[in-house]
Amino acid sequence: MSRIYRAPDAGGGGTAPKIRILTFTTLYPNAAQPSHGVFVENRLRHLVASGRATACVLAPVPWFPSARPAFGRYARFAQVPAEETRHDLAVHHPRYPVLPKVGMTVAPALLFAAALPAARRLVATQDFDLIDAHYAYPDGVAAAMLGRALGKPVVITARGTDVNLIPRHILPRRMIRWAASHAAAVITVADALQAPLVKLGVPASHLITLRNGVDLSLFRPRNRAAARQTFGFEGNTLLSVGHLIERKGHHHTIGALPRLPAFTLAIAGEGPQHGALIGLAQRLGVASRVRFLGALPHDELPALYSAADALVLASSREGWPNVLLEAMACGTPVVASDTWGNPEIVADPAAGVLISETGPDGVAEAVCRLFAAPPPRVATRRYAERFSWDAITEGQLRLFGDILAGAER
Repeated sequence: MSRIYRAPDAGGGGTAPKIRILTFTTLYPNAAQPSHGVFVENRLRHLVASGRATACVLAPVPWFPSARPAFGRYARFAQVPAEETRHDLAVHHPRYPVLPKVGMTVAPALLFAAALPAARRLVATQDFDLIDAHYAYPDGVAAAMLGRALGKPVVITARGTDVNLIPRHILPRRMIRWAASHAAAVITVADALQAPLVKLGVPASHLITLRNGVDLSLFRPRNRAAARQTFGFEGNTLLSVGHLIERKGHHHTIGALPRLPAFTLAIAGEGPQHGALIGLAQRLGVASRVRFLGALPHDELPALYSAADALVLASSREGWPNVLLEAMACGTPVVASDTWGNPEIVADPAAGVLISETGPDGVAEAVCRLFAAPPPRVATRRYAERFSWDAITEGQLRLFGDILAGAER
């Protein structure tokens, strides 16, 4: 794909019009959930900042009747405004119903039905050239339906679980295959995610890898002494960042602490496993060496990464985890599970080490291996600089431009 979309100007020459994008995804930050899907927002912001694309966002949220705090995380859905502006981008939040038990199967149709009126209004008022969808199921399937209804090309970005786990279910697998066949292209955020799509029957020629980047201006080394004082870190401090859910592997990292008596652990995040993780730390006798920091605003993470000696991500599956790049950009090496996209990120000793065996023993062994020969923090930062957003933005512009050029032929 080398040809770039060009439209003739009045004088008969060639100019490059801005590509008008509709980003469609349920993974997008909002006023009530400012960190939800921030990686999608970051990719879009850098694309628009190129000056060669414009965008609006259609980010459906589940319908819920009450914003009362007593309803916990469900109340946040009701707190999301119908429309908002984030970083000068218009974001629309139509509501869609989530049905218990049968929700997974009917979710694409419900998303499509909720989004179609809003998408038609956008076509009438400002129009767009293509739909840029994130997460293959249910979002990508609903986006493919929107594309057919509106006559717009669709690009779907697959991010991990959507192509590695969800296709184990028969009906979602068929719908993902259908959506991929009707999309103009499918982006994967790691090379490792292409194989399951090919296995589904998606031609390799239909796939392109465009990895997530890292904002090197935001995620940069901060004053380490000041950062450690801010967070109260003393001695060798490990850090885990992510939702407190089982697949993130926080329990493995806590379980490694009895084998790592010289280390403390800080965990940033919130989620349903909070109580279970506290109980695990108490049972293992390491509660005094584990601190739960809760969820932190995105702009506080650079100081947190800078304060830590290493980031540990012991998850069972990851497409392209941004926390690894964020930590490395702050000069902090990582210990990461050897799964899916992680080996493509931790591909040099300057980045850190991979966990050879999932579980507490594997985490402990990997931590010891890293600290036996830790990379200089400046080398870790230099390695992270390979992953700026510039190449990803150029890749998107080439892909989108070629799709639109092909549509005009």
